[in-house]
Amino acid sequence: MKKKVLGTLLCTLVSASMLFGCASTKEQDQVNDQAQTDTPDTDTGSGTDETDTPDETDADEPGGDNADAPGASGDAKMIALAMPSESDKRWVQDAENMKKGLEAKGYAVDTQYAQDDAKKQASQIKSFIAAQADCIVVAAVDSKELTQVAQEAGNAGIPIIAYDRLLMDTDAVSYYVAFDHKGIGTAIGQAIAQKAGLEDLADDAYKTIEFFMGQPDDPNAEKLYDGLMEVIQPYLDTGKLVCKTERTSFAHTSVEDGSQETAQQRLESYLAGYYAEEELDICAAAFDGLAYGCKEALLKTGYTEANWPVISGESCEVAACKDILDGTQAFSIYKDTRILAERCVSMVEAAVNGTEAEITDTEQYDNGKMVVPAYLCAPSVVDKDNLQEVLVDSGYYTKEELYGVQ
Repeated sequence: MKKKVLGTLLCTLVSASMLFGCASTKEQDQVNDQAQTDTPDTDTGSGTDETDTPDETDADEPGGDNADAPGASGDAKMIALAMPSESDKRWVQDAENMKKGLEAKGYAVDTQYAQDDAKKQASQIKSFIAAQADCIVVAAVDSKELTQVAQEAGNAGIPIIAYDRLLMDTDAVSYYVAFDHKGIGTAIGQAIAQKAGLEDLADDAYKTIEFFMGQPDDPNAEKLYDGLMEVIQPYLDTGKLVCKTERTSFAHTSVEDGSQETAQQRLESYLAGYYAEEELDICAAAFDGLAYGCKEALLKTGYTEANWPVISGESCEVAACKDILDGTQAFSIYKDTRILAERCVSMVEAAVNGTEAEITDTEQYDNGKMVVPAYLCAPSVVDKDNLQEVLVDSGYYTKEELYGVQ
């Protein structure tokens, strides 16, 4: 009898509980319905209460500049760009071009500039690793400072693409994208030979030349030198070119800090010690910054339009273009960084998706740990004759930037 009463009580309690639960659920549904009614519906066309607000908030993480990225959302893959400095317009343009290309493909992008501080760049890359970036593009300030952090990225499974400057002593580099630096040297040598008329010299005639190459710890600088000397060395061997300082090796011609000031001081010393009785005909400068130093040394020494040497350069900086227009720099090597950025975007896609990127070189770029597969973009020579067509008509520079006119 007691068992029967107890069973009846239990059934009553269970039934009451179920009724209470149903009532509570119904009441909560009414509360939710009221909350939806009170909340403005941002998607009037769909008739649902879902919005994209959370995704738009997430698109800004982890603190980069991707808030306006088309298609960027909380689940967008994040690409990190570690750039040397925003004081150099070239690096800013490169980053903007890459960012535009990546965002168009739906990636989120975080760009950081190291202000030419290698340790700061290493710290920024550590932050990218902590934020679990899907790929890191690195234009190194100094690759020696990045060996350890590059390995940390590799250990974390994050692919690294070296941009324009090879990362040394690490096997954590997936790809390298750059201009053909040996090809740049070859182009400089060929342009020097043409501008100085080396093929037209009489049998007993010669021209004088001095060399100003890039920094000794820059592997690209040595490749440029190698390409240059493939063209120039035969003229030195036959006596058509004479280097009075006899400083022709890469070790003797590299400018330690790569600065305009050091190049100027070096040429001033050469002119005083070796060219007091004979004029200098050619300054083979590896890039525009060194060309500026040569120009200042020549002006200070008293060279004029009548005896001005052939001065080479590379990068087609605005100042160099103006020097080309006024005749104080013979030419510069044009590297369309828009193409470089475009190739890098393709490499990022391959690295992130686990596919093979298009590459053009699997031999040249040994970084001490591995031969890094590379895509090399072709350079071109710009002088007074084609500057307008190559740089202005193509939209690389505006008339105002080069000529000061609209």
